[in-house]
Amino acid sequence: MTSSDLVATLAALPGLSTVELRTEWRRLFRTTLPLLSRDLLVRALAHRTQELAHGGLTKATQRRLRALTEMALDADPLCSDARAPALRPVTLSPGTRLVREWGGRTHVVTVTADGFEHDGRRYRSLSHVASTITDAHWSGPRFFGLTGTRGAARHG
Repeated sequence: MTSSDLVATLAALPGLSTVELRTEWRRLFRTTLPLLSRDLLVRALAHRTQELAHGGLTKATQRRLRALTEMALDADPLCSDARAPALRPVTLSPGTRLVREWGGRTHVVTVTADGFEHDGRRYRSLSHVASTITDAHWSGPRFFGLTGTRGAARHG
């Protein structure tokens, strides 16, 4: 591909229809299209087009980036979950009681057949219960210690 062909191809990408962009994705990446906004789709196609025209990263550079990523993950405790194996979904039987202390108060949530009960109110999701307790967005399973690697209960 000549330099002028590449410039023309890149300039044409924003004007393509969504169907044409999806077709181009399948042609360039040979994979199914992930869920991307139109803007990101155009950017990814532009990047891939340039990569094919000019060559991508060398194998040595790819190895170096992987090694640097591993070092960063090992050094940053906040990233430690990034490589953790996926846990099986938590299965809670009706009647199970979840207990968590928050704000100086002990909160008890009972699992019901169709959701959860806390303070006499019914909830469809554990995350909604956690958000109600904390007045902030929380993952319910994480808030109640059902996920993660540090002493978490694993059911399933």
